[in-house]
Amino acid sequence: MWLSPGLLVAHVLLIIAGAWLLQRMLRKLILKAGAVYDLPRHLTSSSVGLTRWIITIAAVMLIMGRVGVSGTVLWTAFTSFAAVAAVAFFAAWSVLSNIFCALLIFTARPLRVGDYVEILDTAEKPGAKGEVIAISLLYVTLQDSQPGQAGALLQIPNALIFQRVVRRWTGGPPPNDGAIQG
Repeated sequence: MWLSPGLLVAHVLLIIAGAWLLQRMLRKLILKAGAVYDLPRHLTSSSVGLTRWIITIAAVMLIMGRVGVSGTVLWTAFTSFAAVAAVAFFAAWSVLSNIFCALLIFTARPLRVGDYVEILDTAEKPGAKGEVIAISLLYVTLQDSQPGQAGALLQIPNALIFQRVVRRWTGGPPPNDGAIQG
């Protein structure tokens, strides 16, 4: 009978050690992938933080199960949280869409800082045009090159980059375009 509390402590310590080891291994893997694929630092650090939280929550749930908290209680709490999270997800859809598109911009690289781009409504109709000066989780910021608007900043939502036709010039302003000054 006296082994039972000792065995419980051993299980808890084993779960904590396993979670710590898994978190460290995944952190190294994420940071290495970020370096190999030249991902922005804030993207890799956010991924490391999200991974740490997921592993910590899983470890706490495993420990609670070992201590004697009912699986039914844990499942009810989890599904309740998931339902609230789903409602919050739909409420924040446009923000989450821009964040997801930012991940695509960072990985697929349809445009980069320093490129000159034009975001068109249709292939014939001119749109926002300028140099990409920043890419964040929500917006692509252009320095406007339209006549009379030189120097103005345009913030284009990331989701719009994937919904519109994008003309892109790399290595300098487009040829024969007097509006853009390098």
